[in-house]
Amino acid sequence: MLAYVEATASWLLKNQSGRDQRAFTKGPSFAGLDATISVTSPDCGASGATLGPEYMAGAPEGPRIPALKRESVSSSAEIEIQEWLVISENPDAPLPTPICRGIYMGIEPTRRSLENKDFALSDDAKPMLLKGGFYYGVNRRDVVYIPPRPLLNNGIHRCMSDAGVSRISSLRPLS
Repeated sequence: MLAYVEATASWLLKNQSGRDQRAFTKGPSFAGLDATISVTSPDCGASGATLGPEYMAGAPEGPRIPALKRESVSSSAEIEIQEWLVISENPDAPLPTPICRGIYMGIEPTRRSLENKDFALSDDAKPMLLKGGFYYGVNRRDVVYIPPRPLLNNGIHRCMSDAGVSRISSLRPLS
């Protein structure tokens, strides 16, 4: 019965997606930043690749976070960057604004890749510190990462960092 309710809700909300312009990285905090750094996932492929079931909510061994690898930046830009910020959002959720899957900050400027193991909670007493040496921010569920779980029959949902199911396609420097 619950599946029928979810499928009906999905049908009613099917046109409520594509909220790219309401993404956090399109807001005032990022106004004036020109550079978007391309990111690919060694686990899943280029931007727009569909995630396998191991990356979805309900995965038997718990959902994995896709590994990320960023392109290099010019040496002059590398010197100016103090840390990286990664924001993962789902603009296709049937809500007024994209769902924030995860926010990660304090990533060393020379770091070019992140792996699933980097997103595990650190044994250190510092709150919100991850094993990769960076921090996570608060999302809707106050967890490290909210894995994708589209409504039944709701189609593919993108997961973007400026840019599923899931893709993550950019890193931006903090100012």
